[in-house]
Amino acid sequence: MDFKKIRKSIGRFAGWLGLILCSLIIKLIPTQFLYGFAQGIGSLAYRFAGKQRKIALESLSIAFGKEKSQQELEDIARDCFTYIAKSAVELMFLMDRPKLVKERVVIEGRENLDRALANGHGVILISAHFGNFPLLLGRLALEGYKAGGIMRPMRDSRVEKIFFEKREKFGVKTIYSQPRNVCVNNTIKALRNNELVFIPIDQNFGTGGVFVNFFGRQAATATGPVILAQRTGASLLPCFIVRHGDNMYKIIFEPSLKLEEGKDAQEMVLINIQKLTSIIEEYIRKYPAEWGWIHRRWKSKPN
Repeated sequence: MDFKKIRKSIGRFAGWLGLILCSLIIKLIPTQFLYGFAQGIGSLAYRFAGKQRKIALESLSIAFGKEKSQQELEDIARDCFTYIAKSAVELMFLMDRPKLVKERVVIEGRENLDRALANGHGVILISAHFGNFPLLLGRLALEGYKAGGIMRPMRDSRVEKIFFEKREKFGVKTIYSQPRNVCVNNTIKALRNNELVFIPIDQNFGTGGVFVNFFGRQAATATGPVILAQRTGASLLPCFIVRHGDNMYKIIFEPSLKLEEGKDAQEMVLINIQKLTSIIEEYIRKYPAEWGWIHRRWKSKPN
């Protein structure tokens, strides 16, 4: 009997059941108690999700170990869990209230987005698992932009179905990362239709990418955005969504990244992926609790 598989199945079922219960609670409780409820979920998760808490603290130590005290690292980790809980609750609550999404999420640097779209070759939105990034795509769809994102399907198909339906309701296209050839073809098709494609490049990419500097340590990073931009002529536009004020959000569009040449194709990809990764690091340094620290970003090692 495979006890590991049974344990995973039980865990995923519990996660799905918890999501259903939370959705029900969110529908029943008064709006003014919504963030208090999310705060409670985040606190419980930080206390009882020992494995994820350990990963978060290890990751923070790698990034800020020489710059911040242990207490500061623990405070960021705790806030990270709270923000993840808030984002999940917000998605459940706001995705059924488009008018409220427009009120709570403002857009800064929109001229950079419109200028990139004016090229007519599509826009690759470069970002990270940072802030409430699904809300970013929903807000753009509400503005009439044709927006989609490359996403890994969640391990539990029941949970994936819930969030897929919410994205569909908002008009956000889902491009699954696997199978790889289908993902590439769908992405190219969207770019040739002058659409927006959101691609986060902040997670460990194993042996298939390039190693670039991220918080002073080499991190395996996907090369797809640069290769796609070179192939299609699409603009590379860094963008992020940050929480501010009384649980309001701001989407920030940076100017498009102009591809820098190298001595060969390999160096060109490396140079530009490093530039994009450095922009992501800059935002994480400014808003450290907004990033998903519960991921082993530096798991793969260069030869």
